[in-house]
Amino acid sequence: MFTNETKEWINMTEKKDTAAAMQNALRVRARAKRKKPSFERPESWRYDKFSLSWRRPRGLDNKVRRKIKGWPASPSSGYKGPKLVRGLHPSGLEDVLVHNLAELAEVDPVTQVARIAHTVGKRKRVQLAAEAKRLNLKVVNIKEVKEPAKDEAEEEAPEEKASETKEKKKKEKSKKPAKKDKKGAKKQ
Repeated sequence: MFTNETKEWINMTEKKDTAAAMQNALRVRARAKRKKPSFERPESWRYDKFSLSWRRPRGLDNKVRRKIKGWPASPSSGYKGPKLVRGLHPSGLEDVLVHNLAELAEVDPVTQVARIAHTVGKRKRVQLAAEAKRLNLKVVNIKEVKEPAKDEAEEEAPEEKASETKEKKKKEKSKKPAKKDKKGAKKQ
């Protein structure tokens, strides 16, 4: 029915259409997110014992549950973003959680971005950043980490700081006022 050339052309146009549709959906999601209210727990502004985090109202007479005019809006499916980009990073790429170098190697740089898990320590985080840079992967939650250069002057600095803090503590002790007895006279 279709030749190979026509099939390729159809696939290319579909890819262009989906890319354009995705960009449009991302814009729609961003615009909708700006209008979406921040949902707070009802009556949290009245009582300190209630945290601000959302809890679904269940009471018979609850104004928020009944959607009474003048009361805050509650979450509903109308606030969802477009299905095409739901759950994606704002860049339009899929967000992948990474814990180690093996998981980082599996990330596809064309369709995915890496997010280093919060449980990963500083040493391994530096390794993951270096490996991601080598593989040309985008890491969402990483800052530029500079390796500290060790000089002789920097090694002497902690000793100087320690002596300075001891001197400060001595000065603070000498600044404390003299204690008074019950009648208000200074003790010697």
